[in-house]
Amino acid sequence: MNPTEPTPLHLEVLYLARLRDTLGRSRETLTLDGPATVADLLALLRARGAPWDSELGGDRVFRVAVDQYMADPATVLVDGAEVALFPPVTGG
Repeated sequence: MNPTEPTPLHLEVLYLARLRDTLGRSRETLTLDGPATVADLLALLRARGAPWDSELGGDRVFRVAVDQYMADPATVLVDGAEVALFPPVTGG
């Protein structure tokens, strides 16, 4: 591998609850040029257009977990990470 080329990141992306239903899938495997953050992944997904841009942008509320830990847009993604996207959960 050329040291100037970015190292690819292989991610397993999970879509839960409302996102699974609206986006029509429960998971997918993506490869990104690294390094990348959660914000980079979300920008890539929103670039797909409707309904991705409306579900993962604007005023829609959702959470992100990376390897089962809550994450924010600045969280750095590593090769083999599991990224879960889901709406906030309430319970009683």
